[in-house]
Parts: sequence; C-alpha cells; structure tokens
Amino acid sequence: MKRVIGIGGIFFKSQDPQKLAEWHRRHLGLELIDGAIASFPWRSADEPESENRTMWAPFPKNTRYFAPSRAPFMINFIVADLDRLLRQLRREGVEVDERIEDSEFGRFGWIMDPEGHRIELWEPPRAKRAKKRKGK
Repeated sequence: MKRVIGIGGIFFKSQDPQKLAEWHRRHLGLELIDGAIASFPWRSADEPESENRTMWAPFPKNTRYFAPSRAPFMINFIVADLDRLLRQLRREGVEVDERIEDSEFGRFGWIMDPEGHRIELWEPPRAKRAKKRKGK
C-alpha cells in the first residue's frame, strides 16, 4: 500500500503571519492567497494528468492547530486512502488522533511522531481527482 504520495503543506508559527507572508511575496515572489498563504502546483510522475498542490502557510504564534505538539511547525502529507492508512498506523502502534475532518478541500487526519510532532495527513477530494483524470 502506498502511504504518502507527496507533501501537501508546510505550516509554521509566526509572530506576524501577514507581515512575514508579505516579506516572502516581495523578496521571493510568492503569490499569496488571502494575503498569507502560497500554493505551489505540481504533477506526479505516476499521474501526470492530475494536478496537486503544496501549501505554504504561516500561522499565528498562539495557534492551537498544531496541538498537542509544541513544535513551531507542522508538515502535511498527501495520502491516497486516509482511512486505510490510519487503520494501518493504529495497528503499528502510532498515536492517531480520533478526529477526522471532512471538508470541500478533502479529508484530514492527524498523527504524532515519536518526538511529539503533529503530522497532518490529507486525502484530496476524490471528485476533483476523478475530474482531473478525465481531463475536466
């Protein structure tokens, strides 16, 4: 079973997310969405017809989104089958958050690594992947 198929995002805490994002826009050319998020499109060698995205986003320093991790960052990995992967990780003894979030952007689950870093697992919406495969 293929587990991780790409990096979906790099999220980190910042003193001033808007100001930091603007610095990256001005000096590094990041194209920002909503003033503080950058999105980088890419295609997989296995599925060149399907476009993926990797997100870059600074979060407020006091965000609880990374909890229970105390780390100032969180990595988001793209996965093909979130439910199957979470079941497998539980069998392997990995700490898995019971919550799963379903949204228009896909499905999200979370795990903790042995050093206490929260990792977000993201399964993109199936409908969007199917449309991309059909060329829509």
